[in-house]
Amino acid sequence: MSTVEARATAEAREPGVRSKSNSPRQIPVVGVVTEDEDAQSALKPMDLNRVIKLLEETDKADLEEKQLKAVKILVQNYQNGFKVSDEITYAEDTANSIALLGDLMKVPSSELRIQICKCIVDFYHAEPPKKHIPGYQQASSSYKIQMAEVGGLAKTMVQSLTLLDNQLVEKLWVLKALQHLSTSEVNCTLMMQAQAASSICAHLNDPDPSGQLLFRSSEILWNLLEKSPKEEIIRQLSNLECLLALKEIFKHLFMRGFSHYDRQLRNDILVITTIIAQNPEAPMIECGFTRDLILFATFNEVKSQNPLVKGLKLSNSYEDFELKKLLFNIIVILCKDLPTVQLLIDGKVVLALFTYVKKPEKHKIIEWSAAQYEELQLHAIATLSSVAPLLIEEYMLCQGNARILAFLEWCESEDSFFSHGNSFHGTGGRGNKFAHMRYTLRLLRAMVYLQDETVNNDLCEKRTIQQLIGIFKNTISKSNDKEEAIVLEIQSDILLILSGLCEHNIPRKEIFGTEGVDVILHVLKTDPKKFQSGLGYIVLLFSTLDSIWCCILGCYPSEDYFLEKEGIFLLLDLLALNQKKFCNLILGIMVEFCDNPKTTVHVNSWRGKKDQTAASLLIKLWRKEEKELGVKRDKHGKIIDTKKPLFTSFQEEQNIMPLPADCPTVAVMDVAENIRAKIYAVLGKLDFENLPGLSAEDFVTLCIIHRYLDFKIGEIWNEIYEEIKLEKLRPVTTDKSILEAITTASENIGKMVASLQSEMIESQARQDIQNEQRVYAKIQATHKQRDLANKSWENFLARTSNAKNLKKAKRLQEKAIESSRYNERPPNAIFHQTDIKGLNTTVPSGRVVTLESTPARLVGGPLADTDIALKKLPIRGGALQRVKAVKIIDEPKKNVLT
Repeated sequence: MSTVEARATAEAREPGVRSKSNSPRQIPVVGVVTEDEDAQSALKPMDLNRVIKLLEETDKADLEEKQLKAVKILVQNYQNGFKVSDEITYAEDTANSIALLGDLMKVPSSELRIQICKCIVDFYHAEPPKKHIPGYQQASSSYKIQMAEVGGLAKTMVQSLTLLDNQLVEKLWVLKALQHLSTSEVNCTLMMQAQAASSICAHLNDPDPSGQLLFRSSEILWNLLEKSPKEEIIRQLSNLECLLALKEIFKHLFMRGFSHYDRQLRNDILVITTIIAQNPEAPMIECGFTRDLILFATFNEVKSQNPLVKGLKLSNSYEDFELKKLLFNIIVILCKDLPTVQLLIDGKVVLALFTYVKKPEKHKIIEWSAAQYEELQLHAIATLSSVAPLLIEEYMLCQGNARILAFLEWCESEDSFFSHGNSFHGTGGRGNKFAHMRYTLRLLRAMVYLQDETVNNDLCEKRTIQQLIGIFKNTISKSNDKEEAIVLEIQSDILLILSGLCEHNIPRKEIFGTEGVDVILHVLKTDPKKFQSGLGYIVLLFSTLDSIWCCILGCYPSEDYFLEKEGIFLLLDLLALNQKKFCNLILGIMVEFCDNPKTTVHVNSWRGKKDQTAASLLIKLWRKEEKELGVKRDKHGKIIDTKKPLFTSFQEEQNIMPLPADCPTVAVMDVAENIRAKIYAVLGKLDFENLPGLSAEDFVTLCIIHRYLDFKIGEIWNEIYEEIKLEKLRPVTTDKSILEAITTASENIGKMVASLQSEMIESQARQDIQNEQRVYAKIQATHKQRDLANKSWENFLARTSNAKNLKKAKRLQEKAIESSRYNERPPNAIFHQTDIKGLNTTVPSGRVVTLESTPARLVGGPLADTDIALKKLPIRGGALQRVKAVKIIDEPKKNVLT
């Protein structure tokens, strides 16, 4: 029904419709939108299924309010009605009709096939209709494309290619149509199902004077790789026929392509080849493509008499520069296939790449710009890191070690050089040589980690260890915040190289010496907060710990120097951070260091936060590890299951099964998979009996640690016994009794430890009660003393405020004094008067009393009215004041004192 007819029908059904000004607007249930109406603004989409589901619900609270709200939103969104059109009504028929276009390609008519392809291309480049029909609108391009996807047109178009082997014009039109269809992921998946990749790639080299076949085919292959499952497309292309076609077309473009377009197309073909080469099953060597690619990658650096490259030269154009990088990249991928190694040797790839490992020569004309040469230089060194380890003999023939060390010396020098740092490989190296140093050290690390004695001996003879330590020290002084990440990577690589050189070699560890230890100590003193910064500090720390293991341990002078410089304290500080990622490695180092008799004193002397000792820290780590492993313990840390005192939750879940003799069981693997064995080893070397700074909880845990080896042995014997049962073997009587005795003894050890733990817990409980009682007694004594002080103060106030009380106190004092004297005075005894004449204090006093409560200006000083005051001249402003002369009278019989 057209729009005009729909409107006429609506008017016929509503004859009484009034004008807009006299009645509210009538909203049709179904609105037919024409090209003159903006459907997107008139109709807003809404999830109707959600609204229907909400209206069907009956058992939720506040349901009515939610339903009303949903209905209001529904009415508001669809106030202009619901859209309907022929696009929806006839979608299925349209998809089937478009699918028939692909079937019509079977008709042997050139004109029909070309017209079908033009029709498909028009889906993507629709033109407005020449004649407008009122009430109708043209189907949109997106609708046509969608219907083509639903109808599976792309698949039938790919299948039609087999009918056009000798018909170039028709094939080019089909490829043009497929080029447009391949912009959709749905179509690419359909084309993949029709084996489009292999069928198109196999005919890349077909004759075509226009060049359209190669261009459109490569574009389709690109889209297939990007918009469909990549692995399947690579599998389709990994056959001899496709690779031969790619090889021939690449050689043709490489040797005879001079235009900008040809060079771009050549690079695209090489990228597609690189993706295919990632498949190890691709016959790259069998088709001869690998040999040609190696030749093209090295002919500029190593002169070749091969006619393919005779007289050939690359320019410094962008396309040729990209080609050179792509060739370096594909060499890295090809060298992963070991049969390629011989071709790399024949092509002198190592020698070609080493031509870039040298400082830039001034005043020399080269084919590349400075920025291009720098990028190629870094790329070549990165490529060597993958190739050189496979070709050790060629590496040594090229004097690779000498070249690398000389280049590192240039990287460290103050030679004026401005790095552009434009490329991926040049990241972080703008204005300096850090990028060159980073990739050179990566190359050196790759060679050292081969553990080839020829290479490593040659490096050590060339004083590599001393040179690397010097480079590390220089990077410390030269680095800044902007270059921090790349400097940390350089430092990590240096330490890893030193570890590889010094491992298992005492003379080299001695060369590492105190200077190397100082470098390690510098890293260990890093602020712990930086380990969370994400700039490579964690990697540097791991490299440092590895270098301690490989460069210090086993060399006693270095160990002693490390201890002397408080290196063990630094390791324990790191351990106290409680970072699981490096606890295992630090504990392993601690185990080895404890073989040195001087280590124990340092470990026991260390103190952490809140005066924590090393033994307490290790026991705390043990408890944390057991908690994470799910070991059964009660709230006091006591053993629960005496038969399986060390069992983790993982071991509980695993069923014991018979295993070959060379296969470790779960109990054995448990030793290596957590840190408990290392903690046991360290504490054992520190002597379990004399560990300082432990709490009662620590001692309870220490009982388990002390018996760790016994428990583990019993655990393994129990596994053996269970495996014998599972295999239905019956040991002889003697063996059976021995097995039972071992398991019983292990269980008895568990019971003994549990009993000892119970005694410790009870003893601690009694000690806690005694401590509590002492605290209460102290509090009680404090309160009693406070009461006595209060009572004394009350008495003092009573004496000072009431003369009768004062006299009474004086009499009691004198009576006490008299009662303490001898009744009869000894002959020739000298009697000393204890009272001070003229004293006006209210407390018992000696010869000198200092009163702070009464200001001096009110009483004339503390000794103003005493006999002592008469013997000294008074001073102005002091405690004594000037007084009139007084007459000394006879001593009073009583002095008023408190």
